Amino acid sequence: MATTVSAPRRRAEEFRIHEDVPSTADTEMNEDVVHGEEEEEAEPVEEAEEQETDDDGSDDEASVDSNTQLDMEKLQNSFPGFRNKYRLIKRIGEGTFSTVYKAEDLQYDYYDNSWDLDKENEKWTPPPLKRTDYSTQHTSQTLDHAQRSAQTLGHSSATLDYMQHREQPRRRPKYVAIKKIYVTSSPTRILNELELLHDLRDCQAVCPLITAFRHTDQVVAILPYFRHTDFREYFRKMTVPDMAIYLRSLFTALSYVHHKGIIHRDIKPTNFLYDPTSQRGVLVDFGLAEREGTECKPCLCHDDPNVRRSRLRAAHLAGTGPHNGYPKQDTRPSRRANRAGTRGFRAPEVLFKCTEQTTKIDIWSAGVILLTILSRRFPFFNSADDVEAMIEIATIFGHRRMRAAGQLHGCMFETTIPTIGNVGFSFERIILWSTCRSDDREGLSKDEKMAVEFLARCMDLDPSRRISAVEALDHPFLMMGMDETIEGTGETEEDEMDIIKVQDHA
Repeated sequence: MATTVSAPRRRAEEFRIHEDVPSTADTEMNEDVVHGEEEEEAEPVEEAEEQETDDDGSDDEASVDSNTQLDMEKLQNSFPGFRNKYRLIKRIGEGTFSTVYKAEDLQYDYYDNSWDLDKENEKWTPPPLKRTDYSTQHTSQTLDHAQRSAQTLGHSSATLDYMQHREQPRRRPKYVAIKKIYVTSSPTRILNELELLHDLRDCQAVCPLITAFRHTDQVVAILPYFRHTDFREYFRKMTVPDMAIYLRSLFTALSYVHHKGIIHRDIKPTNFLYDPTSQRGVLVDFGLAEREGTECKPCLCHDDPNVRRSRLRAAHLAGTGPHNGYPKQDTRPSRRANRAGTRGFRAPEVLFKCTEQTTKIDIWSAGVILLTILSRRFPFFNSADDVEAMIEIATIFGHRRMRAAGQLHGCMFETTIPTIGNVGFSFERIILWSTCRSDDREGLSKDEKMAVEFLARCMDLDPSRRISAVEALDHPFLMMGMDETIEGTGETEEDEMDIIKVQDHA
């Protein structure tokens, strides 16, 4: 049975699901060419530990190995009429729950493409050709003959429009990202991601959903394809104004997402597609996202400080006495909390299993990105599990502050590791060490100090004191370099190569 999951292509008021008649799949897909059907976007980024394989400027066809080509063939054969709508070009991302492909949208001209922010800047016509009176007359006669033939055969006016459209000047191909969601993903999780993308469709800094298709247990989402560069290729070259522009674009997306009461949960460089040339970024991959307050329980971090102190004191007194290992019959209640995210980017409250997490966990992750850029080290944190992640954070902030952070959530943090001091280190010193500079000779510049001050606001161990996305946009650091923002440009050489190679395979 073929089913189409639609976030009505291009701006409908509601997110709805409808089913197609099983036996008319190909016919209906072809009729959609004429009447206009909705489509959805997919983002070249994946949840948890995703591997991004698309770097603009790479050789597309050379990177398509036999296994990838086989997977692309299987995907095209899984959905009736798929080849009439999209032409797969290459794989651009692979993660835990999905694989993303770059494809040409073959029916772009038959829909309302209000999601396409670059359509006004990318108008393209082929070089002018010298047309003789004979060629003009011949084209007109061909159209007249086609119209008479179509009317004789009883074709609709829409079919005539389609035939006339084929005679129009050729435009530059439009690309989309097709996200194939694995069958092992929870149906509830898939629907949640599609609904959240639909709710965020009006933000230019968030990747919008074009449409989605389901056939039996296979689900694909169609998303706009955004030209971007691998984070590892440019982050070491960024100046402080470049960092400000990058972070301002990211926090613009976060401010809208958080305004809608949505926690992204997986903020990291590969989920923020950024183009240094146009200085434009788009937030993608809402596979782990959730609405704030979903399945949460009260946590001490939201209590009055006096109440929290008294409860912690009572818990400490009840646990006094000699401890020889772990009790066999532990009577303490177990704690369940959402710990989803990517290692190295999760906030301390996530590691401490806070049961009332807020949008501030995304702010911490954005701060880790800034720390990565300032220190020129990626990844900055590289823990294998939650315990190692806490140790890494404690190495920076010190045992005393880390213990206070744990008490915020009703947890006790203790360690005997000698390299973890009581006070920790300042961000300024860490950045100087990471960039091989000394305190005496080469200190931080004025702009770098402003960035470090902003970093400290983002990476506060107490989420209630952490800066919000709206407040961040008014910070002097993110106001830096606003007059130097460059408008986006058109297609790159990579896209030109895509055009040529797609034509060769047609």
